Amino acid sequence: MPIDMQQAWLLTVIPLFVFVVVSLFGKRIPRQGDWIVALAGFACFAISIMFIIDFQSYFQNSDFQPGNNNQYSFEWINIPNYLLIEYSTFVDAITIVMLFVVSLVGLMVILYSIGYMHGEPRYNWYFSLLAFFLAAMFTLVTTGNLLQLYLAWEGVGLGSYLLIGFYWERQSAAEAAKKAFITTRIGDVGLLIGIIMLWRVSGTFDIQEIIYLAKDAAFSTTYLTVAMIFLFLGAVGKSAQFPLHVWLPDAMEGPTPVSALIHAATMVVAGVYLVARMLPIYEMLPIAQNLILIIGLITALLAATMGLVAQDIKKVLAYSTVSQLGYMFVALGVGSLTAAMFHLFTHAFFKALLFLGSGSVIHATHQQEVSKLGGLKNKMPITFLTFAIGALSLAGIPPLAGFWSKDEILLYTSEFGTVFYILLLMAALLTAIYSTRLVILTFFGAPKDQEAYEHAHESPKIMSVPLMILAFFAVTSGFFVFSFVGRLFGFEGGFPEIVYLKYPHSFHVELSTMLVAISVSCFGLILGYFYWMQNNGKRAIAALDWAPEVRKLLLNGYYIDNLYQNIINKLILGAASIIAWFDDKVVNRSGIDGSAQILNYVGYRLKFLQTGKIPNYVMMMALGILLFCLVLLTNN
Repeated sequence: MPIDMQQAWLLTVIPLFVFVVVSLFGKRIPRQGDWIVALAGFACFAISIMFIIDFQSYFQNSDFQPGNNNQYSFEWINIPNYLLIEYSTFVDAITIVMLFVVSLVGLMVILYSIGYMHGEPRYNWYFSLLAFFLAAMFTLVTTGNLLQLYLAWEGVGLGSYLLIGFYWERQSAAEAAKKAFITTRIGDVGLLIGIIMLWRVSGTFDIQEIIYLAKDAAFSTTYLTVAMIFLFLGAVGKSAQFPLHVWLPDAMEGPTPVSALIHAATMVVAGVYLVARMLPIYEMLPIAQNLILIIGLITALLAATMGLVAQDIKKVLAYSTVSQLGYMFVALGVGSLTAAMFHLFTHAFFKALLFLGSGSVIHATHQQEVSKLGGLKNKMPITFLTFAIGALSLAGIPPLAGFWSKDEILLYTSEFGTVFYILLLMAALLTAIYSTRLVILTFFGAPKDQEAYEHAHESPKIMSVPLMILAFFAVTSGFFVFSFVGRLFGFEGGFPEIVYLKYPHSFHVELSTMLVAISVSCFGLILGYFYWMQNNGKRAIAALDWAPEVRKLLLNGYYIDNLYQNIINKLILGAASIIAWFDDKVVNRSGIDGSAQILNYVGYRLKFLQTGKIPNYVMMMALGILLFCLVLLTNN
C-alpha cells in the first residue's frame, strides 16, 4: 500500500516500538541494537521523503484544500456533552519542512553516534533514548491538536532530560539535566495554561478549528492575547529565549551528538514551530506579536555577546544556537513566516554540522577548551573543511545557506523598523566575529596543548560521512529559496511557495540590504582574523582581554544565573522556611500535638469519675436523667 500523508502516525509508532525493543532487549541483540535504531532512522527519513512527494502531487492539484488528504484522526477520549479528544495528525507545508529537517538530522546523528559512542557502558540505553526522543518529536510536529502537542512536548522534555543527564555519575551532568528540566517546566506551565484557556472558550483542542474561531471573533481580544502570551511562554522555555535561556549552555554536558540533535533541528526549534503554527492568531494580536519580536531581538544580541567570550567549544555553539533562534522569533515577530521557517531549515544543517564537527575534535583530542586547542587543520582535514563551511554559513557568508536565510530576516526587519534592523545587524556582526574566533583557535596557530595535539586524528568514516552530508546541505540548502530550484521539486515559487501553499510570500532580493549584510559579515570575519591570528595565533586567546570587566560580565552570562539563584535562596527558600515554621509551630505543635495533649489531659481528669462506689454512679445517672428532662422541657 502506498504511503501518503494520512499515515503520519507511522513516524511515531516506528521509533517508539524500537525504543521499547532496544531498551528491554538491547543487551541480547547484536551490536546492542544500534542497527535497529539506524534502520528506524532510515525508515522515518524515507517516509518523510514520501510525504514530500505526496504533498507535491496534491499541491499541483488545483482542487487541493488542506484537510482533504493530509489530516487523519480517530476518537481517543469521549465524555458525552463535555469533552471529545481525538488522536489526530495534520501534515501541511510547515510540517513537511520540519519532517525533512528532523528526519535527516536525526539520521545523521544516529549514524555519527555509532562511532562516537563506541565502547560506552550504556550503549543500548543511549540509542533507545534517541528513538524515544525522535518518536516524541515526530508526534509534536505531526499532531493536529493542542492536547496531543502538549503530551509530545513533555515527551521531548523528558527525552532531553535523560539525554543531557546521560553521564549522570558526573555531578555537572546531573545538575545540567535538572536545570534544563526545571527551567523548561516554567515555560511548559505557561503553555498548559494557554491551552486550557483556548479550550475553555472554543470547546476544542483542534488547532485549525481554534485558528478558524479566532478569525471569526469567537474570543475577546484581551482574553485571546493573554492566552497566546501564555502559549508563547512555552515557546520561550523550550527554545531557550530570554529570560529562560540559561538552561541551554549547561546542557552541553550531554554527549556531543545529543547536542547536535537537541540544539540544531529538534527540541529547541519546537518553540519556533509552535509560534509558526499559531502565527495566524498572533498576527491578529499586536501586543503578543510585538512581544515575540522584542524577546527574539534581546535574545539574539545577548547570546551573541556571550558566545564571543565562551571558552568551551560546545558552549560557543550553544550560545550561537540561542542567538539564531532569536533571529527566527524576530522573523515571526515581523510577520514573515517564510523567513523564520527558511532560517530554521538552513540553521538545522549548519548547526548540526558544527556540533558534530566539535564532537570530532573532542573525540580526537579529549579536549574542548578552545584555549587549549589549535593547529588541527592538517591533522583533521575533513573535520576542518566541514567545520569551516558550517562556521561560514553561520556567519552569513554568501553563497552558503546561512546567508540567504539571514538576509531574508534582515530584509523584513528593515521594513519593520530601523532600530530593530540596526540591532539585528549588530548581532550578525558579533556572530561573524565569534565564528571566526572558533575556527582560528581550534584549527590554526600553534598547538596550545601538545598532548592533545599528538593524540589528534581524523574521525572514522561512520563519523566523517555525516559531516560531509551535512556540509553539502550547509552549502546548498539556501538555494531552495529560488524558484529555479523549486521547479526541480515541483514548486514553482521555491521555498516560499512550499510554506505558503497556494499563496506564496515570494522571496525577493534587495541589493542594498544584501550588500549591507555581506559587508557586516565580512567585516566581522576581518576583525576576528586580525585579532586572533596576530603573532601566529598566540596572542588574544581571550576575547576582550583589553576589557576585563566586560569580559567577566559576559563570562558570567550577565549574572542572570546568580540573579535566579538569589531569587531562589531569598524568596522561594524564604517562603519555604515560613511554611516550615507554620507547619511546625501551628500545625504540628498547636494543632496535632496540642489537640493530643488536650485529649490526654481530659482523659486523665475523667478517670477520677471511675470511683468504684455504687452511690456515686447512681448520682451520676440521676443527674443525667435530670439534664435530659430539662432539655426536653426547654425544647417544648
